[in-house]
Amino acid sequence: MCGIAGTYLWPDGGPLTDRLTKTLAHRGPDGSGRYDHAAGAGSVHLGHRRLSIIDLSETGAQPMVLDGLALSYNGELYNAPELRAELEAAGVRFRGTSDTEVLLQAWRRWGTDCLPKLRGMFAFAMFEEGTGELFLVRDQLGIKPLFFVRRGGGVAFASELKALAGELGGSLQVDSGALIASLLYYWVPDSRCAYQGAEKLQPGTWLRCRPDGQVDRGRFWSLREVAEEGAAFDGEVDLHEVIAESTAKHLLSDVPVATFLSGGLDSSYLTALAARSQPGISAYTIGFRAEDAKFEAMPDDLRYARIVAEKFGVDLHEIEIAPQVLDLLPKMTYHLDEPIGDPAAINSFLICSAAREAGVKVMLSGMGADELFAGYRKHLANLIALRYHKVPGAVRKPVESLVDRLPVASAKRGYRSVRFAKRFLSFAGLPEETAFRRSYTMYDRAELLDLVNPDLAADVDAVLTEHADTYHDQALDDFVNRMCLADSRLFLPGLNLTYTDRSTMAASTEVRTPFVDVEVVRAAFKIPGNKKIVGRAGKVALKNAALNILPSEIVHRPKGLFSAPLRAWMSRDLAPLVREVVNEGVLVSSGFLQREALQRMVAEDAAGQEDRGKHLWHVLTLEYWYRNAMSGAGAK
Repeated sequence: MCGIAGTYLWPDGGPLTDRLTKTLAHRGPDGSGRYDHAAGAGSVHLGHRRLSIIDLSETGAQPMVLDGLALSYNGELYNAPELRAELEAAGVRFRGTSDTEVLLQAWRRWGTDCLPKLRGMFAFAMFEEGTGELFLVRDQLGIKPLFFVRRGGGVAFASELKALAGELGGSLQVDSGALIASLLYYWVPDSRCAYQGAEKLQPGTWLRCRPDGQVDRGRFWSLREVAEEGAAFDGEVDLHEVIAESTAKHLLSDVPVATFLSGGLDSSYLTALAARSQPGISAYTIGFRAEDAKFEAMPDDLRYARIVAEKFGVDLHEIEIAPQVLDLLPKMTYHLDEPIGDPAAINSFLICSAAREAGVKVMLSGMGADELFAGYRKHLANLIALRYHKVPGAVRKPVESLVDRLPVASAKRGYRSVRFAKRFLSFAGLPEETAFRRSYTMYDRAELLDLVNPDLAADVDAVLTEHADTYHDQALDDFVNRMCLADSRLFLPGLNLTYTDRSTMAASTEVRTPFVDVEVVRAAFKIPGNKKIVGRAGKVALKNAALNILPSEIVHRPKGLFSAPLRAWMSRDLAPLVREVVNEGVLVSSGFLQREALQRMVAEDAAGQEDRGKHLWHVLTLEYWYRNAMSGAGAK
């Protein structure tokens, strides 16, 4: 895994490329390089920071140049051995064993037609000296990031937004619509960027920059089309075989590989499969201070992680997280690039930091299984909501009134069941798309309008419309798979893959996601929704597959949470900071957020009447991000 940056037909592009690349040093501490070439009226410069995983020798160094092609590449190709064999059969000779060289030779032979053949995670820049054209490419599912800024006919790009914002910040303005989207979702969707003028290359697409300043875009893979093709499949899927094969491919490495092991189904399944291939593999798990876990009413995930480790001979490393959140909050805000309010990023960073200290560069994560196989509570809740619509209003109203009066916490502990009930009733009576959105977003339209500057009402409606347009952009009859498709297009790349990439690369560690694999995705959408959710159980198809290797005790355990004890942190560690931000923070003083709405939120949370911990955590992350943006657009 690496960091890439560069410029094309950009004034002073060489020095800028060096500065962009330097900002990405944490993504590749093992080496750096630069390529320069004259291109038409300007020039092209490609920068690279290397994290050596496959072919640790100099034959894997980048940017890599061959026969008039230059490549700066961030990623891993899990089918590189098969592609190498196909190319060798056609007469291609290789200098080393890196997947970078495989990609370069594949492009040399097939051009953009090689892209649908690639299986892995990647973002790269390919320059063709003969045509003077630069291509930017991002993987099918959006695992790896790529940001770019266009000016005139020129382009500047980087693996992380902070590099571009730090160097071009004086000319990049904060996008209020993106910040409103972050308030709604607690992350910024892939379709938007926190700065006007900066863009994210979309998953499964390429961008071609020509010497005459023209830019073309193309798509080589469509998740929507894959899902719709899967709906037409009439047969059985050997899901266990597909996932086992993907896991085996994701173990390809010339350095040690370890796993995240929370004790939940997804990480336990992958850890068991990995241990079968690599006996004695290491795994890392987390726990929290006992008083924090009790206050948050968190499940005992450590017990299950220990069971899996003992059964499969895994070398388990347990990390107790009692972080200095006042120090970590600004640090994680910087590394996450955009305002992201999921505290799980802290967990990932601390786990990977511990693994890196032990010499581990690569880890496997169970990310993506919930989105593809309907494993979130919201999936089951939205199915139940369809039945709730049929309950007479005379019965619903007194129940809703009772639940509304119940507290979500006392002075000593939180009540998860009450939190879930309140959350369910906040969307259960709404139409399908609105209910689904409300089941995982932070506010409804009225609450969002009350929170932000009244002049931003049009931005609020544009963000809500964008969600509806994306949700309805499909032809699936299956309600469960409609939710899975929306999650895989919005929630997975916008939040989970984003925070995983930024937080783990901040610790110079590569995380691989065997569930977020093109073949696993194809299999997932061949499975009908009534085999994913059965009765009141979610993720049933995956559970049945996992029973091939995992004990029932692990497969059917209650769902865990890869999160953090926010209520405990808010009431103790972060309480003074919350007061400061609500009363005199930059967001309030600038008029972007309304002080009165924030004060009501704090009062509701303090009284235990509503659970506003996640809302307030995200306000803190947004505050720190906004301070950085106003003081230097990405300054650390």
